[in-house]
Amino acid sequence: MRTIATVLLVLTAATAAAQESALRLTLEDAQMRAVAASHRLAEARARQAAAQDAVTIRGLADRPLVGASAGYTRTNHVTEFIVPSPTGVPRVLYPDVPDNYRTRLDLQWPIYAGGRTDALERAAQAEASAAAADVEAAQADLRLEVARAFWALVTARATVAVLDEALTRSQAQLADTRARFKAGFVPPNEVAAAEAQESRQRMLLIEARNQRDLSSADLARLAGVDLLQPIEPSARLDAVDLPASPVDRLIADARAQRRERRALELRIEAAEHQTDAAAGGKRPAISVAGGFDYARPNPRIFPRAETWDDSWELGIGVSWALWDGGRTRAEMSQAANLAGAARSRLAEFDSVVALEVQQRRLETESGRAAVVAAMDAVRAAAEARRVVAQRYQAGVATQTEILDADVALLQAELDRTRALAAVRLAEARLARAVGR
Repeated sequence: MRTIATVLLVLTAATAAAQESALRLTLEDAQMRAVAASHRLAEARARQAAAQDAVTIRGLADRPLVGASAGYTRTNHVTEFIVPSPTGVPRVLYPDVPDNYRTRLDLQWPIYAGGRTDALERAAQAEASAAAADVEAAQADLRLEVARAFWALVTARATVAVLDEALTRSQAQLADTRARFKAGFVPPNEVAAAEAQESRQRMLLIEARNQRDLSSADLARLAGVDLLQPIEPSARLDAVDLPASPVDRLIADARAQRRERRALELRIEAAEHQTDAAAGGKRPAISVAGGFDYARPNPRIFPRAETWDDSWELGIGVSWALWDGGRTRAEMSQAANLAGAARSRLAEFDSVVALEVQQRRLETESGRAAVVAAMDAVRAAAEARRVVAQRYQAGVATQTEILDADVALLQAELDRTRALAAVRLAEARLARAVGR
């Protein structure tokens, strides 16, 4: 007995320590943790940063480019070219200089590209804005996923609580039935029926606890905490009567607020700018080029001499692709087709979002109606259980009747729990569909 008491004391202390170490989270806390820990959001943010870098690159395309170069070249020996001079001293016009050194400072400046550079910069800016909208849409999806896991955990914990209470009632009923059997008031089959009911309650409780632990691990994964860390959701499953908005208003809000739609609009804009950039290939391009050379010998200096000399040049050039084999036309067609595809996708999104909003609104309304019905069922089942218990105590009801009343009350309580959690999840899905 002393050993059993020690084991029970250790188990009780371990249970209490686990409950004390449980992480208490509200839905908002869980969503904030998930946003900070999500790898998918990190990927989306990296893509947004890359798109913003592309804007910077496009914006710098019309800036001048300045480069420096240096080189050494060894050539073969050549016969010097010598001519006589009026003074009688021979003059070397082309000496034998096998060692050639050259340094150059080069300038390239595209000052006009037919509007192609500006159009590409606008397209990159639109794509960067679309990437930012994608990040916001991913955050909304993540918040909905966290809400789903959160309310699943709340439902699982409430189910465990209901089954715990039901098991307590079954055990008490089993003890009472055994006492009545020993007193000779009930037959043996009544005891067997009570034992079967108690065993079923224990089985359901084991399954519910397993589901609770799985839901806790799922929420822990999303929140970025250890999977073995028990989580205690801070929420109440109460019915909340919120005013219902007209469906046409909800659809209008969804089209105005959904970030996925905004991303599609921006990608249509980017494709149109890509079309303008491709059309820039039909126009001439103007650029400025220049350079400063400091070399030994300097090939621009005559006569050639084995000395360091400097030289420079500055010029302007115009290029115009009169015929490119249809490349510009193909680029314009490609960009136009991409814009058309994005417009079709936007139209499809508008039709789908209307259906989604209507579906989520109906789910919310039907869920609230189901909560009212479930609460009425719990009240009716509890009253029936009370009446049957009184009749059983008076000896005018059988054990089967009271067991049936327990099962009905248990089922009604579970239905109420599921209905309340379904309403919370339906409200979260409606908010996501509307873009809130």
